[in-house]
Amino acid sequence: MKALIFLAKAAIGFVWLVLIANIVSPFPGVAAMALYIMTAFLFCMHGLQMLIFIGAFGDKITMTRWEKWSILIFGIFALLDIRRKYMVG
Repeated sequence: MKALIFLAKAAIGFVWLVLIANIVSPFPGVAAMALYIMTAFLFCMHGLQMLIFIGAFGDKITMTRWEKWSILIFGIFALLDIRRKYMVG
């Protein structure tokens, strides 16, 4: 399970790399616009996940600053990693 979470985080990291590359140097045609929309959507969804998780469990577990930011970056895969670390056995 740990290896799968790592692979998933690597994949999401690559997605963020492509999305940020599009911001720095826009891709040609309508691809740039589609990637801008995907960037905003991904950022909003991961931000919402972070706010919900910290709101629900912030007083129950002590997370590091990196763990909070990793939810914003990696989304559900960071949540699975945090769950494995703090909530399972």
